[in-house]
Amino acid sequence: MSTTPAGTDRQAAARDHLWQHFARHSLYEDGGQVPMIVRGEGHHVYDEQGKEYIDGLAGLFVNQVGHGRTEIAEAMAKQAGQLAYFPLWSYAHPMAVDLAERVASLAPGELNRVFFTSGGGESVESAWKLAKQYFKLTGKPGKHKVISRAIAYHGTPQGALSITGLPPLKEMFEPLVPGAHKVPNTNFYRAPAPFDTDEKAFGRWAADQIEAAIEMEGPDTVAAVFLEPVQNAGGCFPPPPGYFDRVREICDEHDVLLVSDEVICAFGRVGDMFGSQAMGYQPDIITCAKGLTSGYAPMGAMIASDALFEPFKSGTASFAHGYTFGGHPVAAAAAMANLDIFEREGIIPHVQENAPRFRAALERLLDLPIVGDVRGEGYFYGIELVKDKETKETFTDEESERLLRGFLSKALYDAGLYCRADDRGDPVIQLSPPLTIGPAEFDDIEQRLRAVLTKGAELV
Repeated sequence: MSTTPAGTDRQAAARDHLWQHFARHSLYEDGGQVPMIVRGEGHHVYDEQGKEYIDGLAGLFVNQVGHGRTEIAEAMAKQAGQLAYFPLWSYAHPMAVDLAERVASLAPGELNRVFFTSGGGESVESAWKLAKQYFKLTGKPGKHKVISRAIAYHGTPQGALSITGLPPLKEMFEPLVPGAHKVPNTNFYRAPAPFDTDEKAFGRWAADQIEAAIEMEGPDTVAAVFLEPVQNAGGCFPPPPGYFDRVREICDEHDVLLVSDEVICAFGRVGDMFGSQAMGYQPDIITCAKGLTSGYAPMGAMIASDALFEPFKSGTASFAHGYTFGGHPVAAAAAMANLDIFEREGIIPHVQENAPRFRAALERLLDLPIVGDVRGEGYFYGIELVKDKETKETFTDEESERLLRGFLSKALYDAGLYCRADDRGDPVIQLSPPLTIGPAEFDDIEQRLRAVLTKGAELV
């Protein structure tokens, strides 16, 4: 039994005082145990009983280079000893300058202006605010609306939540920021007829829905389109061939900014430093966080083009927006050390070499009756679960609740695999392991999944 510094049983203290995120606390009211992770090393984490788990989600799509990297901790400690904190409000400090230069050098095209935040939701919020102010400063004050995709997740702040396309996450907090409109996503597994047999035609149709939404709302009112390179919620929807080429064309035609929300997809997750590079398109803004520091410190960024910064270069204009901890010196030191590891260990080439092997290992699960689809890119995959493979019939809400929360979540954890059983769209298991693993770990993950899903199929 572990205790807090106050001498309290730590499980009791967790039940009495810790308000967990997106958690059902009813599970713990009658003495249920709160899962307690106490240590991490490489691609493994360990609970308070010492049991080892594969971190199949990299924390929360975060830990690119693995746990226990002492060089990152040492860089943070060194920076804390020099300058633990100072804001970027009209001042600078060397670590923020150095990191901004480095991130800009890695970003595609002329994305050279780096605005630091504390995390992904703040980065998305910043991008919408920048889009609004940019058009006001350039003589198009009516352009304020945004287009995003159904079932997409973009964060929890009020603006980012408005952009999010998941009604159950929004209804408790309405009314939200007005002006956010939704279009279909790129889930080819559930593409409507007649596009369900031609991925390229489906991509063209899905992209054209963005143009239809812009024209419906009025191009003089739409400021930006927010899209993830590979959509997370719903279970990893990659873009069909030609999709982003058409989206870029639409945005250029209607003077609408293309925002690439790469909070998950940046820093190697889908096969290149930025997801837009991996998917072959040029955005006007990138939002990122998570993998920037591999989770060793909270940090995010909005990376904007030189063109978007132009109105702020002269006169009295300023972007009246900021965060107390944006560009935090210790977090920036963590990011610099994290990127050093990327370079020294060849993380991006490693992902590019091994991603096909990860896909192949997961696709072996398609022989199970409960597995309908395996999709994703790089080290970022979703496995969609179905009741009937032939018809693609999904589970009812009650069945999904019973399968995911009543069985899979605990069974996967008991099997020593930390991953995500999610039903924000159709039921899926999501995998996003540290970028350092390889074929042996892929096979291990597949075997653990197979054992659990085989048992799950018997229950439905």
